[in-house]
Amino acid sequence: MLASGIGRSQTERLWHDVGYGGSITATMGSGDNAPFWLTNNRQGLGNVDQGSIMVRAYVERDAKADSLRHWKVGYGLDLAAGCGLQSHFTLQQAYIDAGWKMLRLSVGQKERWSELKHRELTTGGLTLGHNARPLPQVRVEVPDFWTVPTPRGLFALKGHVAYGWYTDNVWQRHHNAGTDNIYTSGSWHHSKSLFIRIGNEKRFPLVLTAGLEMACQFGGEGYNLRSYTGGTTYPKVDIGGSMLDAFIPGLGGDVNDDQFTNAVGNHIGSYHLRLDWKARTWSIGAYWEHMYEDESGMFLQYGLWKDMLLGLEVNLPRNPFVSTIVYEHNGTMDQQGPIYHDATPENPLQISTMDAYYDNHVYGSWQHGGFVMGNPTILSPLYNGYLGYQGSLQMNHNRTSMHHVGLKGNPTADLSWRFLFTHEKNLGSYHRPVKDPLYGRFYLLEATYRLPRKVRGLSLTAAYARNGGTLLGRSNGGMLSMAYRY
Repeated sequence: MLASGIGRSQTERLWHDVGYGGSITATMGSGDNAPFWLTNNRQGLGNVDQGSIMVRAYVERDAKADSLRHWKVGYGLDLAAGCGLQSHFTLQQAYIDAGWKMLRLSVGQKERWSELKHRELTTGGLTLGHNARPLPQVRVEVPDFWTVPTPRGLFALKGHVAYGWYTDNVWQRHHNAGTDNIYTSGSWHHSKSLFIRIGNEKRFPLVLTAGLEMACQFGGEGYNLRSYTGGTTYPKVDIGGSMLDAFIPGLGGDVNDDQFTNAVGNHIGSYHLRLDWKARTWSIGAYWEHMYEDESGMFLQYGLWKDMLLGLEVNLPRNPFVSTIVYEHNGTMDQQGPIYHDATPENPLQISTMDAYYDNHVYGSWQHGGFVMGNPTILSPLYNGYLGYQGSLQMNHNRTSMHHVGLKGNPTADLSWRFLFTHEKNLGSYHRPVKDPLYGRFYLLEATYRLPRKVRGLSLTAAYARNGGTLLGRSNGGMLSMAYRY
């Protein structure tokens, strides 16, 4: 039993170091859709429509409260309700964390953030970002870097293995009502990662981090799937696939592959590198992420230098103006080339290009509840209705070239602000090219004021956001939020 394993004193401590709070947030604006940065990278709680009110309440205990103990226990419950949202009521988080030394078992639905990137200023990871709502899962992890016992402590590891399930069955059916677009129900999720850190900043300020993330959507039921050769449409079919198929990419085959066998499930992954120089009062870090969709990309058959996310993060010495600067460039124009050709007896040359990032012929795309599960600058299916693809889950605008700047400052102990600007050039996709390039310019200016100690825990946030260009059209919007945290 948990109580006997942890001990009575630790069980009693489960009710200590508990935080709770709530918030009320209102957004409003003008234009066809809400400004990009009021919608995206909000763990799926944003909305593309203008105007919403959300009330949120939570209780949580961070397992780090037991950092001095071998057993570590955390939990959380987070509820959201409102109007103008994807759902009037949302169970956003509900989880229990139980750890022993460096290992942790996490069960439930928990918000997680992109690896090796600044939480507030990044556009997000390419494979596992923080744009969509969290999935319920069972996850075994080393959540923080664990230093391998060596004389100088130069190596540290972290990683995870998880299995979970998708909760957007009702949303997918509603989104596709009246259309013959593909969608799925009851599908499963698998992800894993491994990161290694080389260096010890206490001995020398240069640190290198490298890692690999892999994820897969598998199983469930597919609707309106199409045969490649027979022209047949399947109203409903069991997709199949096992946990082993998901764990080892390349096993099995999809239900509508016909003679050209494909790996079962929707697989995606990323390589990561980050190099940091950590001085006493400032630091600078450069990072690189390369996403792949199939074995040719995973094994770098066509190189890795054309499509990637490049980033630079600078943390400045303490000053009242700017504390952190982030610059990112994400390019997905190449996708290993514009042609795909399966090997046949007449032409035995296999050309595995045209990767169609985030797209999938069974599951529609790498999404949950309409939000891309990776980087939102590849537009989520929620935008398809505005872009002329009603009901589609496909990725119609995945060829992008994006430049992004994020700034953050703390003028006083009670006042903080951040600014985001993103410029994007978009060519649609190889399957659905646009006649002329589309451009998007997305702005956000946000400030948070923490009220004096007499009303401890209360804060006010105000934001102004704007869209410009031809990609999503023009719109303006504002957000006001009042939050309390104890």
